[in-house]
Amino acid sequence: MVARKFLVRFHDSDFDVDYDTDDGLEVFKFQVFSLTSIPPEEQKIFGSDDDRLVSDDSDLASICDRLRLVSVTDEVKQEDNSVDQNVELAMSDEELARMLQAEEEALVFQQFAASEDRSQMEARIRPYVDQVLMYEDPNRQDAARNTVPVEKLEEKALVALAKEGNFKPTKSEEDYAFLLQLLFWFKQSFRWVNAPSCDSCGSETVGSGMGTALSSETLYGASRVELYRCTICSRTTRFPRYNDPLKLLETRRGRCGEWANCFTLYCRTFGYESRLVLDFTDHVWTECFSPSLGRWMHLDPCEGIYDNPLLYEKGWKKKLDYAIAFAKDGVYDVTKRYTRKWHEVLSRRTITPEPILSTILSNIRRELRQNLTSQVIATLEERDRNEAAAIERDLHSKDDASISLPGRQSGAKEWRISRSEFGSDEICSPSSSSCPVRKCVDEHVTKIYNAFFPVISHFVEKSCSKSRAVEVLQIFRRILVDLKNSPFRGRKTSINSVSNGAQYVFHQMLPSFSQLFDALSLKCESNANGKVDIYLADDPVKTSIALPVLFHALDDVMHNVNVLYNINKDSLSWPLLKLNRICSGLALASGEEFPFGIITSAFDGTRLSKWEEPNGARGCWIIYKVLDNKMHELVAYELMSANDVPERDPKDWVLEGSDDGGSSWRVLDKQNSQMFKNRFERRAYKIASVGFLANAFRFRFLAVLDARENNRLQLGSIDLYARS
Repeated sequence: MVARKFLVRFHDSDFDVDYDTDDGLEVFKFQVFSLTSIPPEEQKIFGSDDDRLVSDDSDLASICDRLRLVSVTDEVKQEDNSVDQNVELAMSDEELARMLQAEEEALVFQQFAASEDRSQMEARIRPYVDQVLMYEDPNRQDAARNTVPVEKLEEKALVALAKEGNFKPTKSEEDYAFLLQLLFWFKQSFRWVNAPSCDSCGSETVGSGMGTALSSETLYGASRVELYRCTICSRTTRFPRYNDPLKLLETRRGRCGEWANCFTLYCRTFGYESRLVLDFTDHVWTECFSPSLGRWMHLDPCEGIYDNPLLYEKGWKKKLDYAIAFAKDGVYDVTKRYTRKWHEVLSRRTITPEPILSTILSNIRRELRQNLTSQVIATLEERDRNEAAAIERDLHSKDDASISLPGRQSGAKEWRISRSEFGSDEICSPSSSSCPVRKCVDEHVTKIYNAFFPVISHFVEKSCSKSRAVEVLQIFRRILVDLKNSPFRGRKTSINSVSNGAQYVFHQMLPSFSQLFDALSLKCESNANGKVDIYLADDPVKTSIALPVLFHALDDVMHNVNVLYNINKDSLSWPLLKLNRICSGLALASGEEFPFGIITSAFDGTRLSKWEEPNGARGCWIIYKVLDNKMHELVAYELMSANDVPERDPKDWVLEGSDDGGSSWRVLDKQNSQMFKNRFERRAYKIASVGFLANAFRFRFLAVLDARENNRLQLGSIDLYARS
């Protein structure tokens, strides 16, 4: 560990930053952010002596102590500096020249290797033109819509936006969020087939060749039928490869062709401009046009991954050649979107020369658009030009080295290995070692924790037994279940009046539960016959985002009540009562996984999510900056284990506090050889030192339970508690 002091100049101000060389550049940028309010992803830091750009830890270790900060946002506003902004992302002139030379050589080679005969390419393309037109059939769309839990996906989409702080999204933002939920739902509801189970006894089967399609199978486009023999009863099971998405809505199984075929129908059903993308190296996926992004977006339903077009080349290590996109109004060569090695791809494109391929696609587009109005055609052609320009612009940009993409996850492991598409058991989804600062939208979590105080106080005041207290809490939980199961835009339930038992006690205690109902954005009203109606008091999304938190908090409270000897005044303390939880801060981490393992998942109060650090097994960190730089004395904190893989649990860590926003740190707590015995287990720790006020906190996780065959660290939740 080496301590250095830097003087950072920004505009006309100087800032002192104390830096520990063990922390790395990302932590240094967060320290600068705490002083200047320039987010790390918008910072460009230069040495004052030589104007050298600080791009990694080694630069920071070797550079002078006087630095200059430039905001990327400021640069964008200055036209004369726009070239500098693109330097980082663009290739060097030398790299670009080498690549262009390689492309020229590949084109020359193609002239000799590719056939002038266009029939082979047309034979590959033409069947898919008819395929995508099926997605426009109203009957197929109606059948698809009837299989989707639309309201549930709408709710999840709005909750996902709310977790980012967006409670009033635009229509395009809602549509984008719904599309992602449709993708995640489809991933869970469709089944991948390696070998089908035996139709007779349900046992495993092995392939035994191909069969002749029956008329009932060809009716739905199954020209190929695979045969499988049962390993137990020896009977034959047929696996028709249906091409009609109407039939796939019924079978809900297949491989990548069936998955992409059916998912693209769903996308068209809900009004998204969609394409089916055929990769000639044997894969199929979907593209949708996103108005909120202003471009086409890649979606792979087999993998549940979106907007990562380099997945196949970078993650799967595919040797791409052709990726052709099919839509109702055009066919497009989109290969360049999916590669940063165009010169290599070009050398493998030997079916037909580029000009002939371009002519084939242009002719098909013209056919598909012949009945459209001139205005619609003009709009489509302008979008085609914009797309082509964007693809060319991105083609020679640098790959983002901080993003790790997984190998193929769909299909049997042996099959993936045989295709050289297997990456790692550790990397299952996109991850990043360069995370943005994220805002924690978790005020509702703190409100819920605080709202248990009047409930527990009532139990103490009335000398409630443990069993009666648990009964009352279980009644409350059943009410929550009724609310959860009702339509989210009109949630409501009722409680009937009774004269004895736990139900009667609950009625008497309703005023004590008022803060909990308020934290859920719900109202309670009693009518003339004593019945209590519970209904929405505010934005239904606020209730949706808070309900899972309350379920899990309530389960924790019931568990803690059960382990008490009895309920008395001593019960009015932490951890049964979790008061003054710090919330609404900014969080930054050494790494995270998309989309379900981001850093704010550690602060959202539910067991449904977790933070995953893909490379955290041998060391990683989290920094939490308090809202508005408010000073808090930390008195305790809780960590909760995640849902699976105990080997990823943190074992050793250091918790530090900072009274200057992260410029310098003081150790608040150290833990070694900690072990979570169960999943979703909460472990509570009290801070021994007192009197230190901090506006930022840092966890340095030093080791996980088992790092020998595991690269990851994961946590279900982190809760920080301040002195009142």
